[in-house]
Amino acid sequence: MTLAWYGHLQFKKLGWFENSGLFMIILLSWGLAFFEYCFQVPANRIGSSTYGGPYNLFQLKILQEVITLVVFTVMALYVFKTETFRWNYLAGFGCMILAVYFIFKK
Repeated sequence: MTLAWYGHLQFKKLGWFENSGLFMIILLSWGLAFFEYCFQVPANRIGSSTYGGPYNLFQLKILQEVITLVVFTVMALYVFKTETFRWNYLAGFGCMILAVYFIFKK
C-alpha cells in the first residue's frame, strides 16, 4: 500500500505520468494496491483463528500496522529520500512496539 498511496508523489522526479490527471493516478494506485490485496487477504485468512490460524483479529491488525510502518519507513528513507528520521518518530515506533507487546500478552 505504501507504493500505491505514496509512490505517485515521486512521479514528478521520475517523469512518469508527470502530467497525468488525478483520475489516472487513482487508477494506477488501485492497480498497485490490487496486488497487495492478493497477498494480504489470503494471509489474514490463513492467520485468522477463525480458520485455524494462531491470531485473533486484533493481533492481525496490529501486525499489519507494524509491517506497514516498517515498509513505509524504509521507503521514505531509502527510496524516496525526501524525509529525515527524527527522535519523535522513533518514540512513536516504540509505542507501536509496546502495542504489539500488549496485544499479544496473554
